[in-house]
Amino acid sequence: MSNDEIFAAAYREHYWAVSRYVARRLDGRMSEVEEVVAEVFTVAWRRRADLPAVPLPWLYGVARNCLANAVRGYGRRRRLVDRMGNDDAAHGRHIVDSPDTEAPGAWVHEALARLSPADQEVLRLTAWEELGVEELAVALGCGNRAASMRLHRARRRLRAEIDRTSPATAPKERSHG
Repeated sequence: MSNDEIFAAAYREHYWAVSRYVARRLDGRMSEVEEVVAEVFTVAWRRRADLPAVPLPWLYGVARNCLANAVRGYGRRRRLVDRMGNDDAAHGRHIVDSPDTEAPGAWVHEALARLSPADQEVLRLTAWEELGVEELAVALGCGNRAASMRLHRARRRLRAEIDRTSPATAPKERSHG
């Protein structure tokens, strides 16, 4: 199979997984999702000779880098719009949530949001993308032992955040394993 055919197969097989990965991290900003996914597969095309036999974790690693670039660009654009006074707040358009609009399990997402971006990413790769430790290592660009340790520490920090701030309805049991 040629490099072009290997790339085409990886694209067909993993396009939607990469799209979901990016969409979850860009909170559904679809125009940006499409741009980032296009960039991921542009990089994969350029580096098609380097595609591993199991390309998805490698594609997630490429997507992480593309997302970092996109987020930096989004931040620059947001600051520019703010300086220009052209944001919603400047025009008095505020949306206020009612007290009962909290989604079920939102406290878990809030605890996750209080973790470092690196911890958040490790947990998302294992929970949302369902990567094992070896695949996590590929996506993070590190060894298996380092990936395992990062996951262990991130889980421990998330548990501490949940324990610190969990509502009365949160499960209190703990599995030690």
